[in-house]
Amino acid sequence: MSQAVRAPRIQRSDHYKWIALSNTTLGMLSATVNASIVIISLPAIFRGIKLDPLTPGNVSYLLWMLMGYLVVSAVLVVTLGRLGDIYGRVRMYNVGFAVFGLGALALPFDPLTGPGGALWLIGFRIIQAIGGAMLMANSPAILTDAFPADQRGMAMGINQVAGISGQFIGLILGGVLAAVDWRLVFIVSVPIGIGGTIWSYLSLREVGARTPAKIDWLGNILFGLGLIGILVGITYGLIPYGGHSMGWTNPLVLTGLVGGVVLLAAFCVTELRVRAPMFDLRLLRIRAFAAGNAATLLSAIARGGLQFMLILWLQGIWLVLHGYNFKDTPLWSGIYLLPLTCGFVVSGPLSGKLSDKHGARAFASGGLLLSAAAFGGLLLLPTDFRYPVFATLIFLAGAGMGLFSAPNAAAIMNSVPARQRGAASGMLATFQNSGFVLSIGVFFSLMIAGLASTLPTTLTNGLAAHGVPHALALKVGQAPPVASLFAAFLGYNPVQQLLAPAGVLAHLPLAQASVLTGKRFFPQLISGPFHHGLVIVFSTAMAILVIAALTSLLRGGRYVHDEQGAPAAAAAQPAATAGQAAAPRGSQAAPGLGNAGPDG
Repeated sequence: MSQAVRAPRIQRSDHYKWIALSNTTLGMLSATVNASIVIISLPAIFRGIKLDPLTPGNVSYLLWMLMGYLVVSAVLVVTLGRLGDIYGRVRMYNVGFAVFGLGALALPFDPLTGPGGALWLIGFRIIQAIGGAMLMANSPAILTDAFPADQRGMAMGINQVAGISGQFIGLILGGVLAAVDWRLVFIVSVPIGIGGTIWSYLSLREVGARTPAKIDWLGNILFGLGLIGILVGITYGLIPYGGHSMGWTNPLVLTGLVGGVVLLAAFCVTELRVRAPMFDLRLLRIRAFAAGNAATLLSAIARGGLQFMLILWLQGIWLVLHGYNFKDTPLWSGIYLLPLTCGFVVSGPLSGKLSDKHGARAFASGGLLLSAAAFGGLLLLPTDFRYPVFATLIFLAGAGMGLFSAPNAAAIMNSVPARQRGAASGMLATFQNSGFVLSIGVFFSLMIAGLASTLPTTLTNGLAAHGVPHALALKVGQAPPVASLFAAFLGYNPVQQLLAPAGVLAHLPLAQASVLTGKRFFPQLISGPFHHGLVIVFSTAMAILVIAALTSLLRGGRYVHDEQGAPAAAAAQPAATAGQAAAPRGSQAAPGLGNAGPDG
């Protein structure tokens, strides 16, 4: 075991732990709200900087505005969590709040328009993402240091619910603020960033173990480049290439995916050989840690897919059929998705508190199965559904995710040595953020594949039936489905976007043009193909959630890593007959890691 470890005696107080919980919850909420706040407000932002995001040459600006924050935070959280272990988690967290606030301060004052304005926003969003990654990487570790083992589930429940529900709160907040002025979307983060920085510097203190060590530069570079290659490859895989509806045959995409995998493999080899690795892969020998993180990745993929498919369903079909204008659908889709957020908020803290007493396995796996059942219910709905039934199903899906997230996070953080909580916290955030990015690539690709088999014929016949010359209708119908999806996602009328460049609408009788660009033509036209795509998407999501539930079961019974030589789980639960295992004293399964889990 390293002799350089400084592990001062941890003194927890009721007063300090609640300060740590409230501050880190604000930090997590701020970081995740900003990850999603631009999704609904993108149309207003692009109008503000006078840039059409659907013009072929501008699609990359759209993707980076949407994905840049997520990609950067996913890549950096493990590194920043490890730096928290070395230099202090509170110190890294405080710096993160300051960087987050500085990035937020520059965003609303974008002086440029066109591509330059987009690059300004993307650049400072990346800076903001660096600060957000510092917050996400160190929040769970700070809470684990501040709370005793028998209260961490409750604390993680509140913190995780704030983080996950922030993704949905951002949708609504972005839509409301963008309706007034697009700059407000970014201004709202300024007082939070400045106030949070001052509050954290004044109130938080280091109470956990620090591990002075040299920075593993090679490991950091290999991990960063490898993950960037995979995530950027997935992002650009959505752009049509070479006559195909998607870009998976693009040499750059293939290079990113294959090269990313090779670099991550090299990272694993490197980490097993260096003296002070960026991430100690021996932590994966702890069953609760390995199974919990695998389940986190799978559930994040399913959750992200659910969010984006529901937005497309509401904006592209249901809201328009129920009288909403295309430009108003982004805001209202966020409002109609409120039951999903409520499900998280209701179940997360409750399941976290109960898991402190009964362990994480039943709640985590049960929550994932509940979400899978809700996905099955959504499969049975017609595209023009009755909202109370839809609201009930998405509430259950959110509640299932909340049941999983809080106990799972607490179990992961309980399972690792105190001196490596920052790296473990970063790995948890990496799996969450990477899963969200992966979900966009996976589920958009599945939806596009489903649409590509039926939409061209349906769209061609529909346009021709309303006076569009057959040759032109055929050309428009053969356009990649991603164009229609992006248009609906941004609150544009997809038919208007497809026909406007050809100037067709100006040559059609007014009545026919009015029908084509009205509220019923596109939603009714796409309902059949879209439902076909939904069946593929939600069936895949159900399978992923079932696999995640089975993976979660492999974590074993309740396991709390030995703290300062005392079996923490045993201290918190004197009656060992509950089937809850503590780390046995003196275990040498891996140097400095305690045992490999309750069942071996």
